[in-house]
Amino acid sequence: MKKINWLPRYISPPAPYLCLCLSEDEYLIAFKHMDVKPRDEWIRTPQADATTHFLRNRKGELCVVVCLAGYERRTPIEVTGLLIHEAVHIWQEWCAFYGETHPGSEQEAYAVQQLTQTLMEEFVRRQS
Repeated sequence: MKKINWLPRYISPPAPYLCLCLSEDEYLIAFKHMDVKPRDEWIRTPQADATTHFLRNRKGELCVVVCLAGYERRTPIEVTGLLIHEAVHIWQEWCAFYGETHPGSEQEAYAVQQLTQTLMEEFVRRQS
């Protein structure tokens, strides 16, 4: 079975577990690794090329599975835009999960930056 590369958890302790899936097979492996059945399609709508799934592992920790499809027909700038978009959703969910109702704007900017960099580094690593 293929392994999922769980990425560094930089946002703020305890940060969510995070992975990037570039295929439906990887999405299924990530969910199997967490012993959770997928509830949705790996990409939720035909119009989307990215979807982020949020779930809890057996310990109740936040886990995030970012799925990216159609990247082969996208420019690097478009892929970056998609990953920034998903990073914002991750930040929003992290805040909701921990009950953070008034995060600082600088904290938010750094978190989205770090999430985006982490996702982009993994995407670039996988393209090499």
